[in-house]
Amino acid sequence: MNLIQFFSAHRMEILQATGEHLWLVVIAMLLAVAVGIPLGIAVTRKPWLSKPILGSANVAETIPSLALFGFLLPVPWLGSRADRLAVAALAVYALLPIIRNTIAGIQGIDPNVREAARAMGMTDSQILFRVELPLSVPVLLAGIRVATVWTIGIATIAAAVGAGGLGEFIFRGLAMVDNRVILAGAIPAAILALFADIILGFFERRMRHAR
Repeated sequence: MNLIQFFSAHRMEILQATGEHLWLVVIAMLLAVAVGIPLGIAVTRKPWLSKPILGSANVAETIPSLALFGFLLPVPWLGSRADRLAVAALAVYALLPIIRNTIAGIQGIDPNVREAARAMGMTDSQILFRVELPLSVPVLLAGIRVATVWTIGIATIAAAVGAGGLGEFIFRGLAMVDNRVILAGAIPAAILALFADIILGFFERRMRHAR
């Protein structure tokens, strides 16, 4: 049975695993964005937070994937379900580019723009939500784009803790020494990453032109 025939014979199983993979990535990215952007904003407001926040995100990024899953396993509530564990670990890995780009986007705004907003009587929160964040959206999207592509790839490790996804095929193929089974997980994951990069890249370019 060649690769095309294998894909055809197992298409429903591959589609189900792709759906599981996509669900893990989407939830993890929503969590990472919800945490990463406020942390980036906090650093721009209080520069002394830069070392602890960016340092922690950098350290988390250097921890091998399986080791991070292992560290989170004893955590109450998270370790009780494989999908929660996987989402938490993936969100941690996605934080660094989101935090960095949030900081870069806000700090890259022309100071004259802020001064003009203050001269109009805007408060700090109004400047943040009406001026700084809208102007920094293209840079924010660039960070989310990088984080999403990384997360799609790293999510294959989630199968090691029983969270499902396309990694199931990769681990199964390695155990069976069967390249067709490995590719049944690797090819859809690569396609997901490619589509995510193209779609988010499109929105990023649109927002840059809109500025």
